Amino acid sequence: MILVQISTDESTSWGCGSQPKDLPPSRTIYKDQTETRNSKEPVRDQELMVVEANSRVEVMEGNQQQVEANILLLGAHDVGKSALTVRFLTRRFIGEYGDIESVYSRVDKIDGQEICFNIWDSQSTQAGSLSDKRLQWADGVILVYSICDRGSFDSVRQQLQQIRRSRKSVPVVIVGNKRDLQHHRGVSSEEGRLLALLERCGFFEVSAAETYHGVLLVFYQLVDLVRETRALRKSSAGVRGIIRSVSAVFGKKRAE
Repeated sequence: MILVQISTDESTSWGCGSQPKDLPPSRTIYKDQTETRNSKEPVRDQELMVVEANSRVEVMEGNQQQVEANILLLGAHDVGKSALTVRFLTRRFIGEYGDIESVYSRVDKIDGQEICFNIWDSQSTQAGSLSDKRLQWADGVILVYSICDRGSFDSVRQQLQQIRRSRKSVPVVIVGNKRDLQHHRGVSSEEGRLLALLERCGFFEVSAAETYHGVLLVFYQLVDLVRETRALRKSSAGVRGIIRSVSAVFGKKRAE
């Protein structure tokens, strides 16, 4: 069983774990729909108990370790960032949203491990206006454009350059949304794939309006990239530690 405490007090911590106080107010926490990898069983809702107390958000499991992934969604106005987020969280499609900035959380089990997705659904941002606060918070970034809007694709290019200047190694997935509107297409699939290849990003074309599975793959691939990046960082830190230790030993011997 999972216990979740929920509040809308902006001064408290949010998500599955502790979050910076200056994040936008969190709306709610969603338990996964048990979309579990390597499982042939039908999807079932897991047991969830929601408890309001002490104006804090906590997820209390058994002894199983839970991994958190902070995911930032960026893109121009009307590209479908909120539609992608809500489709992933609830499996539902809602066509119209206000320009409201929020952080949502969802817990999934992937490869037998609990993953807490903290998703910052940001307001539309102009090129060059992306704050360092957002980038430093994020473990991974989803850049969204509309295949019907050339300007939104150009915005993704510019935002990607800014991300690389600030955080070169942060994982990024580029998403061309509104694939169902092929008759209005203004950006080819090849252009999206080429940009992703050149910048070493993941790439998907999806329709938040038509399918849940494609949206699910976007978030799951980004989490895979986040875990790979963390593993490489940890491995590199271990190697550097060994080199420092060896250098210290030889330095001491030379001094003697």
